[in-house]
Amino acid sequence: MTLVIRERRHKQALRLSLPKPPPKDFPHQINHVPAVLPSPSSNADSSPGIIKDLLDLEKLAVLGHGNGGTVYKVYHKSNRCFYALKVLRLNENSIGIRQHATLEAEILKRIDSPYIVKCHAVFDNGICSESGKGGDISFVMEYMEGGSLHDVLRQHHRLPEEVIAGLAKRVLEGLNYLHGMHIVHRDIKPSNLLVNKKGEVKIADFGVSHVVEGGFEGINSNEGTCAYMSPERVDPERWDGENADEFAGDVWSMGVVMLECLFGHFPLIGPGQRPDWATLMCAICFGDKLEMPEKASPDFQHFVRRCLEKTWRNRATVLELLHHPFVSRNSCCFSKGLGDYVLRG
Repeated sequence: MTLVIRERRHKQALRLSLPKPPPKDFPHQINHVPAVLPSPSSNADSSPGIIKDLLDLEKLAVLGHGNGGTVYKVYHKSNRCFYALKVLRLNENSIGIRQHATLEAEILKRIDSPYIVKCHAVFDNGICSESGKGGDISFVMEYMEGGSLHDVLRQHHRLPEEVIAGLAKRVLEGLNYLHGMHIVHRDIKPSNLLVNKKGEVKIADFGVSHVVEGGFEGINSNEGTCAYMSPERVDPERWDGENADEFAGDVWSMGVVMLECLFGHFPLIGPGQRPDWATLMCAICFGDKLEMPEKASPDFQHFVRRCLEKTWRNRATVLELLHHPFVSRNSCCFSKGLGDYVLRG
C-alpha cells in the first residue's frame, strides 16, 4: 500500500531557470531556497519532465534516515518515473539545517554531470503559520536503484581491484567536474556514492559542501564525517589547515574509500578498534606508515599512497590521479563489473 504525500500549504512554487554562471558569479548571499529546480539535462531518460507539484509523487518506501531528514523512494504519477525524495524537517531550531539546505540547493542547480546524482526539483514548504511548527525542504533526486557503495560493501565486503579502478575513475571524474566549479564536496564516503542499475557510481549529498570562491560564509570546516577527514581538517594547527588547498581534502577521502573497498572494513584502524574521535584522530594524524594487503598490486598501492599523503602539499591532485596507471587500466569494463555487486530487489 502506497502512502500519498500529505497536502501542503505551499504545494506548488515558481519554476526557476538554470543559468550556468562561471564560478566567480556565484552569489555572495543566498536569501532563499529555489522553490522548483528543474534539471538542466536534456537527456530524455534521466530528465523525463519537470516536477511541478509534490502531490504528483507517491511515497513507496523509506530509503534511509540521517542529518535531520528522511529519504523516500517515490513514484511520479504523470511521467511514471521513480525518484528519491529527501525531506529535511524544520522547526524553530533548524536555522543551521536551512542554511545548509539553501547552499545545497544553490550548488545543485548549477550541476549537470553524469558523475553527480541529479536533482530534479527543490520545494521549500516554509513555515506553517496555522500550527506554528516548522515546515520542510524537499529535494527530488535521481533514483539510484543499487543503493550506495556502503550497501554494496555491507553485502559483499570486498571489491576486486578491476572494479575499484573503475569506481575510482568515476569518482575522480565527478570531483574534477566539481572542483572546476570551485565546489569542494567535503564528505566523500561510501554512503554518499550511489549506484544505479547500470552499475554507474555517482556522487551524492552536498549538505556540507563548500564553494571556495563564491562568497558563502559561515561554513564550519569540521563538518562532515570525521573518519574520512584529511589530517589538515582534523588537526589544522599541526598540518597547516589554515592555508590548505581545500580540494586536497576530497582526494584524501576518496583514497580512504578506495582502500576500504579492498580491505572490506574501514582501513585506518583495526577491525576491533572503537571508531571514537580520539582513535580516529590518532590514526589520521599520527598513524604509522600505511599498511597494504600483500595481495594489493603495485599500481593500487601507489595510487592509494598518493591519495593518503598526510601533508596536503604532497598529495596527488585529481588530474594526476585521473592519469594514474591504476585508474586507466580496465576502466572500460567497470560498469559491467560493479553491476555484479549492485544490490537487487
